[in-house]
Amino acid sequence: MKGWGYNYAPFPAVEPSTLTYIRFALGSLVLLPLGIFLSVCARLSAASRNRRLAYLRLLGLSTRGTQRVNAAETVMAALLGAVLGLGEYWVLNQVMTRTGLPSLRWYPADGELSATTAAVCLIGSPLLAWFVGRAGARDAAADPLAVRRTAIPKRPAKWGGLLLVTGLGIVVGYCATGFTDHPANSLGPNALLMPAGILLTGLGLVLTLPLISYSLALRLARTTQSLTLNLAMRRNEVEPGSTMRGVTGLVLLVFSASLAQGVLIQLEQVTRPSSAVQDYSIPLSSLTARQQHDLAALPGVRAHAVTMESWTDPNGSADQPWASAVVATCGQLSKLVRHSDGCVDGKVMRLSDPNAGTGQGAHPGDTLPFRDPKGGPGKTLNIELPHDTVVYSAYDPSAVHGADVLVPPSALSATARPEGARYVLTSSSDHDEVRRVLDRVAAVAPTIEVEPIGVNIEGLQQIAVLETLLAVGMIMGLVIGTAAFVVSATARAVERRAQVTAITLIGARARTMRAVQCVQVVLPLSIGLALALVTGKVAESCYLITGGSEIYWDFTGVPMLALAAAGVAAVSAVGTLPLVGRRIDPELIRRD
Repeated sequence: MKGWGYNYAPFPAVEPSTLTYIRFALGSLVLLPLGIFLSVCARLSAASRNRRLAYLRLLGLSTRGTQRVNAAETVMAALLGAVLGLGEYWVLNQVMTRTGLPSLRWYPADGELSATTAAVCLIGSPLLAWFVGRAGARDAAADPLAVRRTAIPKRPAKWGGLLLVTGLGIVVGYCATGFTDHPANSLGPNALLMPAGILLTGLGLVLTLPLISYSLALRLARTTQSLTLNLAMRRNEVEPGSTMRGVTGLVLLVFSASLAQGVLIQLEQVTRPSSAVQDYSIPLSSLTARQQHDLAALPGVRAHAVTMESWTDPNGSADQPWASAVVATCGQLSKLVRHSDGCVDGKVMRLSDPNAGTGQGAHPGDTLPFRDPKGGPGKTLNIELPHDTVVYSAYDPSAVHGADVLVPPSALSATARPEGARYVLTSSSDHDEVRRVLDRVAAVAPTIEVEPIGVNIEGLQQIAVLETLLAVGMIMGLVIGTAAFVVSATARAVERRAQVTAITLIGARARTMRAVQCVQVVLPLSIGLALALVTGKVAESCYLITGGSEIYWDFTGVPMLALAAAGVAAVSAVGTLPLVGRRIDPELIRRD
């Protein structure tokens, strides 16, 4: 042991240039649903809270004092939540460093909270809660009688639709360049305008959903003859925002899933192997005979061989013959190349690849020396270049590309270590299979240097890290969206108990009420999900075009997103059922 390593990472887990993908994808997957979740939490039990604040205002408390009461309560809850959140993060960091994530490991000290982060959380969260609390109590403090009489809320604003149209205009403009000979790129102003267009599209989609719900409810309520649909649409007409608030996070998740697909498509194209097989080249001098045998028997390894180059005298003439050789059987050679013809086992044969050059001045009948430095003075394997030829076609890239001589394994002893010889293994080029083979090679010989032909190992590691972080972002977005839906559904159930009870006492059946609750959520949600699918695929195509991808229009991902949207609608429909209780309590009306 020479030391204790560095106090920094010599090779970063993710290159700075690649961090742009992470920021962009996680910003869409996590931050947008998180903003919806915070909005839902800020409006939690808004009706009952506004009535309570209106009571305080009618009892004589000033407008500013009423706002301060609500803000103080919110600040205390936010401060407690910030402390609990920091403690939960500390515990989670300790646990995750011991389990890790796929392809991503870190030490507990790497994830420790800095003083700046703790200060931002402990000060920023209560400060934000103060402004949110004061804003939330503004209506109740300014007009308490309107709150007490349950005044009809204002019609949703139309400026959200302006954001959606602006964002769609930007991304559609970039998509239109995909039909031209000069598609847009991500250089210059496009590096800011393209992400801004996608984020405006997502934000506009969120702010437009209440307006869509209101317009749909207004039209259907005037034309329908169905009692269930009429009740559902009248409720959406009165409170369009509360209906869509809980499901907006799930709509954004469908929108963001398209962007995640685009990122994965582009990363797959960057690292997609150009060959059907993957070769691994290892210095033969660093291996023992036992390690050679163990490496050849590894699961996933299709074939093995030895490559070596003939020795040339540095003081000799410039036109002395030179050639590269492959020590393998005909069966092994056939697995190392695309195809071979005319091979005979046990014979030294010429190799001819029409797509590669030949040895320097080597002709049939020339003697090619292969020196073995560990074989003692003058230990040299002399091979005469024969006339018999094997025509083959190598993969590109390949460790045997351009080889000139095929040498049978019987001509080379197990202990021979020719100068510059390399031990070659081959496997499938699938990324997961490459990682598994490399792990197995490291288990046999941990200290050897392995050169995967044509593969950037650091690139593979970064792709694995990116896939892991995207998966974590998708899970976080799903959890946040589901939490927002549960919180909103619970708040709506509490606030509407008196209304549901009144309609039930008039004579409406519980089955009818459940259908009403389901329709008023699922119908506008379905329209929102359809809009999220369309805008998400357009945003994905915009990202792929500006990123220089070979694929512009990802139609293969549509079925999966459609299934995800159907699952979201089904979950939302099931989540509306508890809004109608089993027991009818008339006191809920009298108590109000």
